[in-house]
Amino acid sequence: MSNNDILKKLRVALSLKTEDIITICNLVGFKVTKAELGDIFRNEDHENFKPCGDQILRNFLNGLVIYKRGPKDEKKQ
Repeated sequence: MSNNDILKKLRVALSLKTEDIITICNLVGFKVTKAELGDIFRNEDHENFKPCGDQILRNFLNGLVIYKRGPKDEKKQ
């Protein structure tokens, strides 16, 4: 299973729109454009298909944690 497949399945399972994915990536300071996401979600045989790199998926998953749980609280000492 490729990173593209994982991202597509998460988008469907969580009912996320492209704007939601952009917002989630921005939570961890990672900038991704609507056009880049469009290329990632295309079929592999399309001329504008772009493989989803590890960096994009990693930042999306880290942002998703913040999106669902909220920001991490600092430990009090």
